[in-house]
Amino acid sequence: MTKRSPTTRPRPAPRAATAALAGGALLLTAACGGGGGGDGEVTLTIDTFGVMGYEALIERFEEEHGIQVEERNVTDVADYTPQLQQNIASGSGAGDVVAIEEANIAQFMLQKEAFVDLAEHGAADLEENFLDWKWDQGTAPDGRIVGLGTDIGGLGMCYDTELFAEAGLPTDREEVGELWPTWDEYAATGEEFTEADTGAAFMSTIQPLFRVVTAQAGGEPFQNTEGDLVIEDTPSTREAYDTVTGMSGLSAALPIWSEEWNAAIQDNAFATMPCPAWMLGHIENTAGEAGEGRWDVAAVPGGGGNWGGSFLAVPAQSEHPEEAAALAEFLTSPEGQLSAWEEANTLPSSPEALESAEVTEFTRPYFNDAPVGAIFGATAMELEPVYYGPDTQAVDDAFRAALESVEQGQATADEGWDTAVSGSERAAG
Repeated sequence: MTKRSPTTRPRPAPRAATAALAGGALLLTAACGGGGGGDGEVTLTIDTFGVMGYEALIERFEEEHGIQVEERNVTDVADYTPQLQQNIASGSGAGDVVAIEEANIAQFMLQKEAFVDLAEHGAADLEENFLDWKWDQGTAPDGRIVGLGTDIGGLGMCYDTELFAEAGLPTDREEVGELWPTWDEYAATGEEFTEADTGAAFMSTIQPLFRVVTAQAGGEPFQNTEGDLVIEDTPSTREAYDTVTGMSGLSAALPIWSEEWNAAIQDNAFATMPCPAWMLGHIENTAGEAGEGRWDVAAVPGGGGNWGGSFLAVPAQSEHPEEAAALAEFLTSPEGQLSAWEEANTLPSSPEALESAEVTEFTRPYFNDAPVGAIFGATAMELEPVYYGPDTQAVDDAFRAALESVEQGQATADEGWDTAVSGSERAAG
């Protein structure tokens, strides 16, 4: 249930963030310890997954510093992370800069010596560039700065306006948001939608909802900071599980990211889906022209939340740690995050960027000019910190499989819970 975006880039409306990059150039000059930087003989490799919006930024870095940058991109983080783990463990094969997904950052913290301490390259002075909880996630207990935050997955709820109208529900995004201030009211709306018999399901799958609801509760949903599994000791985790499994009858039971799931987006086979900022590009690319103006974005039940996001780190195996650190700092600066927002609408983790007019006044034409910058950014500043332990990816996978079995009618909710807990215990072994 982590960020898995397509390689095809979304096409947001053009924006004028380029001028703001001047500040990023100053930051980079300081980080490099000089003016123009390299002589063209240094080539850096950056490993990324999904859509991160770095094309224009990389070109700018190359032009100003005489350093070549090669981006190696993998579509799915589920494919990307195991290879990164192998490269870090073996001490070779990783890029000079690597992206690390939010759910996996604690895992790599256990190998913090395998990464350059970015504090030694000026990053200790950059804390104000990031939301407090994002900065804390990238910093080890001993103060070593392992990763600098890129995007966050601020949440909205995408909905199909034509299906809502057919079901007799309001279509105005403000009125839609008022339908479901809580998840219980979201479920009640789903029951009303289902009774209207439109031929479509209310949602595609309950799987991502579990990650969303646990994140809204904050705290330590799966593991504590000592690495112990606390699933059964954290009431909010079972409450989140019960909340989403209680909605299984509203689901089309389509595994997220599957071909069937993508086909259902194209065929208008379900009416709602939780949407982190980066999901909008996937809907736009998948639904195509036929979906323009049909999909809209409202507030998510439960008062905001976060799904996904990543960090940039520099493996100690890099032969150019100073230049690599400068690149990571350049890409994650407020100006760099605004450029990525302009290119791919990846929501910044920088308070300065989140509060900028480029974000707060941004609308997405494809989604009926929805003010997605304001929707996604409004609650990002107030999110409760969530600790994701080193085995979060394995726990996610165990719960994803259990939730799938419940919504497909292969297991009861209690059986699914027991399976998810035992699977998590084996994975964390």
